[in-house]
Amino acid sequence: MDDDFAAVERLLAGSAFSRVRHDRETGSTNEDAAALLGQAEARGLTIVADYQQRGAGRKGRTWVARPEAALLFTTILPEQLPAADLWVVPFWTALAVRAALAEFGIPAALHWPNDLLVDDAKICGILCVSRVAGERAWVGCGVGVNVTRWPQARDIVPPPAFCDDIAPVDRASLLGRILTGFDRTLDRLHAPDLVARAWERAAGIPGARYRILRDGEVAAFEATAAGLERGGALLVEREGRREAISLADARALR
Repeated sequence: MDDDFAAVERLLAGSAFSRVRHDRETGSTNEDAAALLGQAEARGLTIVADYQQRGAGRKGRTWVARPEAALLFTTILPEQLPAADLWVVPFWTALAVRAALAEFGIPAALHWPNDLLVDDAKICGILCVSRVAGERAWVGCGVGVNVTRWPQARDIVPPPAFCDDIAPVDRASLLGRILTGFDRTLDRLHAPDLVARAWERAAGIPGARYRILRDGEVAAFEATAAGLERGGALLVEREGRREAISLADARALR
């Protein structure tokens, strides 16, 4: 491990997230973490990579980043969660990432279900992996944050945002602050409804406007978010009625 990421371990010494494995290149930190879920020695481990060959997002989409241009990591939670509460982990993760970015002066907005935006452009995506055994589950929190803009990024559609559009950010320092947030708020995962209410407040809900595209449909529709339901569905209002948009059945466009 290089000195920068070794410093993250020193910062987190004594915490539940004190171990960091730094890989120059890997297929996917989520794939690496998924293979370790449930192993005692993997509890609280963070796998961070300079480059991913198979960076992935929701619904089969890809995550594109030049080597060392993004903070790419997966953190394995140090304890199991009820399988019924898995839905809350991405929202809890997003709150920690948003707070860490704010420490660098980067005002990221939360965008349902698993993105953070700056000026309506994506700066961070979150994708979690899990291993369920009965009513309990081990979880890995996968995070990708665009840190340094590179020339070819102009060809990505839709255009992403980068930390250095606003302020210079060191990847290891950002990781340290995110993991510190994880450690500080870990117990909140036992109160999913409180996490949901905190996410709503940070996301400007009720009142945030969304453009929703249901799977299998061609046309998106506009709606106003009213709340986050248990299970992660977004409750929206349109044409005088309310409906819940499931995580599995739709995506929010920008």
